[in-house]
Amino acid sequence: MNNELREHVIKLFDSNTRLDGRKLTDYRTVKVDVDVTGTAEGSARVKIGKTDVMVGVKVEVMEPYPDAPDQGSIMVGAELLPLSNPDFELGPPGQEAIELARLVDRGIRESKCMDFRKLCIKKGEKMWMIIIDICTINDAGNLFDASSLAAIAALKNMKFPEYKDDAIDYNKKTSKCLELKDTPLSVTVSKIGDKFIVDPDSDEEKVIDARLTVASLSDGTLCAMQKGGDYPLTAEDVMKMVDIGLEKGNELRKLVK
Repeated sequence: MNNELREHVIKLFDSNTRLDGRKLTDYRTVKVDVDVTGTAEGSARVKIGKTDVMVGVKVEVMEPYPDAPDQGSIMVGAELLPLSNPDFELGPPGQEAIELARLVDRGIRESKCMDFRKLCIKKGEKMWMIIIDICTINDAGNLFDASSLAAIAALKNMKFPEYKDDAIDYNKKTSKCLELKDTPLSVTVSKIGDKFIVDPDSDEEKVIDARLTVASLSDGTLCAMQKGGDYPLTAEDVMKMVDIGLEKGNELRKLVK
């Protein structure tokens, strides 16, 4: 079945057309909503076509890591709910959930957009841990980009809770926001045959040869890259995919300013 689908997809690509009528580097309709839940310090919901992802940001006060006593940190987790895709199962995070969480974490962490030293409360004793929880509502392809976009939108929406006398009052939000120096975003570029596309839907994801997720800043600085898929990429492939990732990153960035 996948071979037949692949042949059909590649034939369409030759005319710069995809299964749903888009051009090769067109996204589906992207919608970003913030402050979608009152129980998190920051939240966002992103829809890319029928793909639907929600991200909540929570904070905790913890002891700093021994190798970074004057810094706070972030922690990213992803829950792929069975209601979003029948192939997902309840239980401990599987390989797909772990990869999704790591990809979002790397894009943010390696961008250096967050000064972890400003998350230190008392050196060697207390720091803010920023916890980013990704929850899939519907998987219709491209969870990577939807999750990255939702995570950044949620961080920009975040307000710290009141912290007084060594206790957090989660019912009282302050006016203090999380300081971000830039807006790092990830764009996943996929290769099928000899063509490159962005924002694959569920059918296109079944026939991808290789993919490269490109995280970048607004000035075009590369933060991180992560390769996936069973087939190798040439240096020329990587350069083309990076160029597409940077261009599309700037388009998505306009949605979270």
